[in-house]
Amino acid sequence: MASKFKGMRFHTDERTKRIADDLKHAVTIPVNIDLGAQHRVYDLSEIKEILEKSQRIAVQDCGCKTRLSNCDSPREVCLSINNYADEVLETGEYDSREVAMEEALDVLTRSHEAGLVHMAYTMKGDDVPFLICSCCPCCCHTLGSLVRNGLHTEILTSKYIALDDPSLCNRCWDCVERCVFQAREMVDGRLEFDGSKCFGCGLCVSACPTDAISLTPRSTA
Repeated sequence: MASKFKGMRFHTDERTKRIADDLKHAVTIPVNIDLGAQHRVYDLSEIKEILEKSQRIAVQDCGCKTRLSNCDSPREVCLSINNYADEVLETGEYDSREVAMEEALDVLTRSHEAGLVHMAYTMKGDDVPFLICSCCPCCCHTLGSLVRNGLHTEILTSKYIALDDPSLCNRCWDCVERCVFQAREMVDGRLEFDGSKCFGCGLCVSACPTDAISLTPRSTA
């Protein structure tokens, strides 16, 4: 995995720790994926509830991707909410613009298709997130540090975990390539899944052509 990030620029550990200290937690949120078969993966109800209760939503370019430019992933993927939306719209930071909920959900869907992980950030002292980002491991301060060297596992949490049905697996192993968190690896021709590294983002679910992977509440796994 180290070779994958060779030659890229990253946030320094000092900067990453400073950002993390301001955060209450970062939570991965799976996107709405209709698999059109036996079941439907957890939808966007959590995000919809947050957005429906918001007075204002703004979409803006990702600061991390703008700062580091390590990949060609979509940049207009960060959603600011309420007071933070007011701030970024007033300053025009990262080409921010106001959007309705429908467009905000479209942003999340498109970024998921691009292999980005949705993470909701909540500041210490707050009860609701102020920012929903769509992150890549090569640019994001939190996700990148976690993937590269295991930092910040104490603040990155999730409600869901992937659940495999081996009887439906056709051994294409697309899920291995799609997994950002390195929870899936090929060892001696067999798939090994480490649930402790899975953060329920749903990227493996949408990649599976046989619906062999679903999401389940972490508490019941």
